[in-house]
Amino acid sequence: MTGASDTIFLAVTGWDPEVWLSEFAKNDPARKLVLNTDTDKEKVRYALVWKQRPGSLADLPNLKVIFSLGAGVDHVFHDDRIPDVPIVRIVSPDLTMRMTEYVVWQVLDHHRLGLRYRQQQAGKVWHEDRRQPAAHEVNVGILGMGVLGRDAALKLRMLGFKVSGWSRRPQTVEGVTSHHGPDGLKAFLKDADIVVSLLPLTPETRNILSMSLFAQMKTDGPLGPPSLINAGRGGLQNEADILAALERGMLSAVTLDVFNKEPLPKDSPLWTHPQVIVTPHAAASSSPSALVPEIIAQIESYERGEPLKNIVDRQAQY
Repeated sequence: MTGASDTIFLAVTGWDPEVWLSEFAKNDPARKLVLNTDTDKEKVRYALVWKQRPGSLADLPNLKVIFSLGAGVDHVFHDDRIPDVPIVRIVSPDLTMRMTEYVVWQVLDHHRLGLRYRQQQAGKVWHEDRRQPAAHEVNVGILGMGVLGRDAALKLRMLGFKVSGWSRRPQTVEGVTSHHGPDGLKAFLKDADIVVSLLPLTPETRNILSMSLFAQMKTDGPLGPPSLINAGRGGLQNEADILAALERGMLSAVTLDVFNKEPLPKDSPLWTHPQVIVTPHAAASSSPSALVPEIIAQIESYERGEPLKNIVDRQAQY
């Protein structure tokens, strides 16, 4: 039997746990949230995790559900001793909107020549590029048509862009040209002027943003060579290949919010490359004030016997 007297285990790395503790105390004071399981292991029914220490969940005999506190879940599978219980992704309107804001911001920046004009400003150069295509002339291709990708696609359509999407399985989004599977990826890449990656990190998608993919992209378009935006996971990208593609003119510009190693090392050439925009994994930060009520609602519905939402497919790892 579960209930408000149960304990919830918070296992996070790189985040301030006190914010989560405070939000839980405000939203569900009857339920105990703990940072370690040295005591009361038997009472722990739920775990909230972000890059948890490997093995930290293995000795919780009554654990029922694991909640991932970010949009991605690849960090959960770094632990080879994960208990065989449901893993739930957090799907929050707040998280979705934050990602959409980021994607729209960066798409518009590439579309409206932001990098070029900032460089001109630094050099005190006054030069208007009069060949500025309209949004309806530009195709934005989104890799990954889950909750985040679909929302970004709809917002970009509202701005007038042509939008296409690619996913592993077929997806239907009104006004969006949909592609799926290996053959669909080839067609997707031939159309996209700006490629946005929102893919989950799985064994199949690791290093997908590499030279073999860039070589399949269109060679010219209304903005010249295509631009790339990765706001998904750092493991999706081969950073050496991205730099090589920029140097060879296969890509015109890149926005990277995620990296193989974070923080991005100070000696990385990505910091100073004139065609690269770097942001510090800030596209869609998990907000405790927005997510805690969602988690509590899931726990309460589960305890009423209702099915969990957004369960991760362990085999697919997303």
